[in-house]
Amino acid sequence: MFPDRVEAEKLLSEAEHCNPGPWVNHCRICAECAEKIAEQCEGMDAEKAYVLGLLHDIGRKFGIKHLGHVYDGYKYMLKLGYDEVAKICLTHSFCTHDIKCYVGKFDVTEEEQRTLADALNNSVFDDYDFLIQLCDCLAGSDVVMDMTARMADVKRRYGYYPQDKWDRNMYLKQLFEKKTGKNIYEIVK
Repeated sequence: MFPDRVEAEKLLSEAEHCNPGPWVNHCRICAECAEKIAEQCEGMDAEKAYVLGLLHDIGRKFGIKHLGHVYDGYKYMLKLGYDEVAKICLTHSFCTHDIKCYVGKFDVTEEEQRTLADALNNSVFDDYDFLIQLCDCLAGSDVVMDMTARMADVKRRYGYYPQDKWDRNMYLKQLFEKKTGKNIYEIVK
């Protein structure tokens, strides 16, 4: 289950009030990219894609955190009954389906990390997971970015970026270019 666009916008607005920052515009850009790409993919719901993109980082509502934002968003959306959004809050950071690929601090307790790892291991990724992973890699805080520039920026800020995660993101770009028959950058411009 996921909220409609109006409710999703309300949730993001409330979150911005709690923790303002560039992450909010990043979510908006991610949502716009997801909607545009989903419109070009047979069998995908563009409205759902928009909402999932908009709320993928909703855990940032609870403060400046790294892996903690994944945990917080996952638990918050489950509490609200939005299981499909909770899944995206979880999966958007793990395109290789491995918690060890997280780029940033592991600022969660061991129990919270186990909760995330168990949920991730039990998740079956679908096209919405793949789409939001892709769009998260396209969305800067101000504009749609070239994916390699975005990943290089993350690497510069955190000091590393796993090659398998880099390669997987490039694969996701190719996957959606095949599904749409178009260059991703042409779709999201």
